[in-house]
Amino acid sequence: MSKKKNVTFDDIAKFTNFSKTTISRYFNDPDSLTLENQAIISHALEELNYKENKVAKILANGKTEFIGIIIPSLFNHYYSEMLNQILLTYETFGYKFLVFVGNEREETERRYIEELMAYKIEGMIILSYTLSSRELAGLQIPIVTIEREDEYVCSVNTDNYMGAVQAVSLLAGKGCDVLIHTNSPISSNLPAYGRIRGFLDVCLEKNLRHQILYKPFAHNYDLTQIYLQEILDELETKYKGMKKGIFVSNDDHANILLNLLVRKYGRLPDDYLIIGFDNSPVSTGAVFPISTVGQQIDRIAYEAVKLLVDLMNERKKRRPVPLREPIHKVVPPVLLRRATTEDHSE
Repeated sequence: MSKKKNVTFDDIAKFTNFSKTTISRYFNDPDSLTLENQAIISHALEELNYKENKVAKILANGKTEFIGIIIPSLFNHYYSEMLNQILLTYETFGYKFLVFVGNEREETERRYIEELMAYKIEGMIILSYTLSSRELAGLQIPIVTIEREDEYVCSVNTDNYMGAVQAVSLLAGKGCDVLIHTNSPISSNLPAYGRIRGFLDVCLEKNLRHQILYKPFAHNYDLTQIYLQEILDELETKYKGMKKGIFVSNDDHANILLNLLVRKYGRLPDDYLIIGFDNSPVSTGAVFPISTVGQQIDRIAYEAVKLLVDLMNERKKRRPVPLREPIHKVVPPVLLRRATTEDHSE
């Protein structure tokens, strides 16, 4: 059985009576051809059953159709689900992805970025928060960030402040005697700081008894469990007998706190209400489904890739129009009421 011959530019040129230069322009600079000639060549490709040689195309125009992604870790289910949703956009936008996990190390992330640039990526999506947006903007490549400091680059974020307002309002409406927020000490220029600010604003406005408990949470299960046990011990002593509404900074931490309570009491005690943030898969798979402020992860991922593709397409034009300032898109959260904020008395 003879091997099927690959269709070449020369074959397409003979079929269309165009020069090979014109055929090359169709692939590398289609806007330089009339719509009529583009249609003729497109028809020829179908008739000849042309299969594009991706490697040859990359060598010809330097465009790889690759996007680089840097995430801080896969410990938090939010990041793994966000990555999953980003990868699913291939069906819509046709871009492929090279993924690196930074693990909060500056030099490691810089090395990864150098590696990505060597692969001639066309743009980057950054979820890691280690490197400043000023440094990222200096790379001179389209970049979109998600849920991190974004002064000098484009971004897509959740409305964290509104999410906190929803969470605290829910707990307050359940008649809690004291409201607690657990979080890491974070900079006010991070989108997630809106969770702290929203918590404080509602508590102060409604004159609610409240406390923020800060711990240096890291991407490590054992260490996180230790910190949350310390928080639980403090709550058990300081607010014994009081109805405690706990707004936890993310669903992974909320699930660990829930597990600690269930291990101790065999159930979720009546004097504890818990709400997390993210709507990551762990919130529905918990022993008691966890109420949460749902980030619309699928929408955030789609909007981030779409914005990046728009930026990359603009750069491919003959006369690209530079951005006067970064584009920042905000996606509203969705409050999801589940078992941990309902009446769970026996």
